[in-house]
Amino acid sequence: MLTAVSLGPGDESLLTPAARQAIAQADVVAGYKGYIELVPPGLLAGKEVVSTGMMGEVERARMAVASARSGRRTVMVCSGDAGIYAMAGLLLEILEVEGLLDAVAFSVVPGVPAFAAAAALLGAPLMHDFASVSLSDLLTPWEVIEKRLKLAAEADFVIAIYNPRSKKRDDHLTRALAVIGGSRAPGTPVGVVGRANRPGQSVLVTTLGAVDTGLVDMQTVLLVGNSATRIAGGRMLTPRGYHRKYEMGNNA
Repeated sequence: MLTAVSLGPGDESLLTPAARQAIAQADVVAGYKGYIELVPPGLLAGKEVVSTGMMGEVERARMAVASARSGRRTVMVCSGDAGIYAMAGLLLEILEVEGLLDAVAFSVVPGVPAFAAAAALLGAPLMHDFASVSLSDLLTPWEVIEKRLKLAAEADFVIAIYNPRSKKRDDHLTRALAVIGGSRAPGTPVGVVGRANRPGQSVLVTTLGAVDTGLVDMQTVLLVGNSATRIAGGRMLTPRGYHRKYEMGNNA
């Protein structure tokens, strides 16, 4: 049995009971070493732990598949939700390529994704339609990323930005914000959340024209508001439209 297990944003209180049970019942726990550290230590007692560095995704996935194929209950732990920019898809791809879809039972335990954790800290920025775009061009050409940003901005989606800025890609975020700025006013609210629900957490509400990219790293998620998003009491609010259908009072 092979299970992709979502750890949520990092705080143990946001680890779901289903995720906790899957890890507790596993024989082998695989994952990026940084994510293994997010697993409550008691859940790892007596288990084989398989970990690799940040660029070892394929190797890690193949080891997990091999472990599950041998009959051991194996989980691959992922931060956030395992099916969002994480390992569930790669595990399924490898099972498919190796002809093991019918031989190895596969499942995914969902969790709290990073954009949901960030949104909760910012207020209510995702109350209407939104798009999520990763700025990492390791697997996706920058031209494709830029096109997605442009069309999402033109369509007036709230935009969640993952993997915004690394040491090797320190200009990607600046370029992305410029693309979005082609369809959004400089005063558009933007939420910048670093290390949501982890030590070192930071939460900032600013505007599109005032984002300080120097404060952003790979553990940061940005939420760029749409044309209706406003700042309410220091928090982001994207109205869903109730005020157009129901009497909400003078402040709606």
